[in-house]
Amino acid sequence: MALTACVAETPQASRSTDAKPTAATATPSPSGAARPSLPLAGRTVVVDPGHNPGNFRHTAEINKKVDVGTHRKECDTTGTATDAGYTEAAFTLDVAHRLRELLEQRGAKVVLVHDAERPYGPCVDERARIGNAAGADAVVSVHADGSAVGNRGFHVILPARVRGGGADTAKIVAPSRTLGEKLAAAFTRATGAPPANYLGGGTGLDVRDDLGGLNLSTVPKVFLECGNMRDPKDAALLTDPAWRQKAAQGIADGIGAYLEG
Repeated sequence: MALTACVAETPQASRSTDAKPTAATATPSPSGAARPSLPLAGRTVVVDPGHNPGNFRHTAEINKKVDVGTHRKECDTTGTATDAGYTEAAFTLDVAHRLRELLEQRGAKVVLVHDAERPYGPCVDERARIGNAAGADAVVSVHADGSAVGNRGFHVILPARVRGGGADTAKIVAPSRTLGEKLAAAFTRATGAPPANYLGGGTGLDVRDDLGGLNLSTVPKVFLECGNMRDPKDAALLTDPAWRQKAAQGIADGIGAYLEG
């Protein structure tokens, strides 16, 4: 997410319609015990890929301001990019796809806020509403920063205590912090990336009250800035598919740690 800028449920792959085995044909487990449920079965996770690849072609639409409770803010932004032109929107969507697969393997229901199926957006207020409507147990908005060269590392943005208009974060501040702390620890373990060296005091955590996606959320939600696209060393990581898989693993592990308590 650029410092000068800010962040649809996708159809799931078709499932087999074959009938389940009957009691007479089903193969029992070796022990005869019931198969244990997956660790995130019954949980809903909303993954919010920051920005949209089409935002660059719809600047007039995304510059229109929307109500985020305490103030009005641009619908969305284009996001940032590396010097070589790899966009934040492409990065976030790739990580979101990898993350969805990992979470579904653990039994979670995963909702993507968008899958580039729309020409731009959604706006930041709609992004919050999608997570709220899903009754999400956790929402993670995936981003990459656009800071100065030499500024390196990841950070997790937590919601501040905000109340005004349609915004009231009183109930989500504490659980969102727990989610953020679990996410930061797991992200470091999976990627080896350090917390940001330019904010958060080395904690990898940053509290903000100006992001509509957090202010309007009624469910635990954080933003994750996975690295700085404007720094060559961070950019080399962010553009590496193998590293993006590690990033998705770290996010999945952090969400899992939070939801499994």
